[in-house]
Amino acid sequence: MSTEHNSPTSALAKEFALAKESGVHQSSDIHSRNENAARTDVLVQNEPPARVAGTLTQIRLLMQWQLSRSAQAMPLLVVVQLLLAIATVVGYGFLVGDADATAGLYLTTGAPAISLVMVGLVMTPQWVAQSRTEGSLDWMRTLPIARPLFLIADLAIWTLIALPGLILGLVMGAARFNVELSPQWWIVPGALLVSLTAASVGYGIANLFPPPVAQVLSQVFVFVVLLFSPISFPAQRLPEWAQTVHQWLPFEPMAQIVRGGLASDVFTTPGRAWFVLGAWCALSVAGAVWALGRRP
Repeated sequence: MSTEHNSPTSALAKEFALAKESGVHQSSDIHSRNENAARTDVLVQNEPPARVAGTLTQIRLLMQWQLSRSAQAMPLLVVVQLLLAIATVVGYGFLVGDADATAGLYLTTGAPAISLVMVGLVMTPQWVAQSRTEGSLDWMRTLPIARPLFLIADLAIWTLIALPGLILGLVMGAARFNVELSPQWWIVPGALLVSLTAASVGYGIANLFPPPVAQVLSQVFVFVVLLFSPISFPAQRLPEWAQTVHQWLPFEPMAQIVRGGLASDVFTTPGRAWFVLGAWCALSVAGAVWALGRRP
């Protein structure tokens, strides 16, 4: 038997079981004791807090497990995100040349959007594919946890990984191109929507395809996102057929939401961007949960 299934993981499994029991059995005992007297009031007042506490504990344990499993690779992943932010701002700046204020804003606001998308579409499939190859994902599926919690816990980790590169890209872009940002409050939920959609698509790909295929597809996304998606440049520079395709793909809406949330004085976010990205988010989350729950 491999070391992954020895005492540390067994203890973790017990913790997950206890967390689930704290949210279910506790409310069940309360329900039994008060079945004939004020049952409705007791359920309303006690069951939801117990279930919420158990769910939060499970998410915390999932994050703890994933962080401990990838403790050695985590600093390298953060460094890769930092280098990606630098390459997006400085490298694209060399291609553009003497960028005006508008081009500078495109590059500055495109860096955080690319960071969020790349973590979800590139790193996520590779992360999950490695978990499938080493068997840790199959082991985690045996735990008494709702499948959506896997996605929530991993999303929190991937967002934390992207955060340093996101901040560095904004700071470097603003200094490099001498532009002023005008962030809006909804940039936070907008960025989370972008991150959730990208991660869910990557999660679904990693669970539906064999690990080697998922890793190859993640590399294809690198070229699509960096070179052929209107994130760091206007969509009008693409051929008409590509502009039409991107109206229905999630990349342009992702960029529009991040761009409009960071530079609202110059760019506006069309309602269609929220609608298209919201639809992609709903479909990708549902697909990722289904793919995670199906038998391998």
